[in-house]
Amino acid sequence: MALGRIARSVGRPAGDGGPTRSQASLLATVARHETVGVRELAEYENLNPTMCSRMLGKLEDDGLVTRSPDADDKRVILAHITAAGARVAADLRARRTALFAEHLAELDVPDVDALHDALPALEALADRMACGGKTPRL
Repeated sequence: MALGRIARSVGRPAGDGGPTRSQASLLATVARHETVGVRELAEYENLNPTMCSRMLGKLEDDGLVTRSPDADDKRVILAHITAAGARVAADLRARRTALFAEHLAELDVPDVDALHDALPALEALADRMACGGKTPRL
């Protein structure tokens, strides 16, 4: 429950007309990969392909991503980050980092150390859950 509350707090949109929490997550994943198949993207984000495609359409309309067929397999659609999308993703990441830093600075050293020690296990869990229990392909 604590992780969910933290995720909701960090993912809260700034209210500046930018991407929604779900769109921001999708954008961050495309930015991390630079180019990713839409089916893989839907798996990473735990979305059905139709919803993923709709969200990509909104991000594409905003100039943050582009889509194109794969050169080797025209059935595969690839999502690509644009320069504007990379800037928005970086800005969102900077905001989240600043928010975390602000709140981490208020914790006692033992609590910060405990969080630091737990990070590898939390990252492994997140990777496994994002891939349906399979070994991550990231």
